[in-house]
Amino acid sequence: DLDINPVSAIGNGWMLITAGDEESGYNTMTASWGHIGSIWGRTSTCGPSAVVYIRQSRYTKEFVDRNELFTLSFLPEKYKKSLGYLGSHSGRDGDKLAHEGLTPQFGCGSTYVAQAELVLVCRKLYRATIRPEDILDKSIVESVYSDGDLHDMYIGEIVKALRAE
Repeated sequence: DLDINPVSAIGNGWMLITAGDEESGYNTMTASWGHIGSIWGRTSTCGPSAVVYIRQSRYTKEFVDRNELFTLSFLPEKYKKSLGYLGSHSGRDGDKLAHEGLTPQFGCGSTYVAQAELVLVCRKLYRATIRPEDILDKSIVESVYSDGDLHDMYIGEIVKALRAE
């Protein structure tokens, strides 16, 4: 059973999108956009789904693209400043988790953050690039995509939920 308010958990609390593993490497980024729900009748057969959006310039995107799984880690409020750091610095430049005193946890076929209260392990089902020509409200294009750095949308089937004890 997964009981979460995605508007407050993602939009207000933020989350970490992480992909990769200990052997081949991993990266994480903060996200405040996303959705949790159901699509394509999956809830009756396999479980709920999560949708995340990753800019094409983000280092984490490389890890999400080359791995079958990604995780969403929801951390307690006391880590909000760390989430800000993780969202504004690149893993290309160093170990962001270590910088913030956070611990990578390897398991469930991916990587997540040990300090998380809730972790959703997601298996990729779909990826598409957000296309400016398909956005009906053109003010969004001007305010979000004026630099041309588009988001890719990933739909993932939630295959496992982990809760802190």
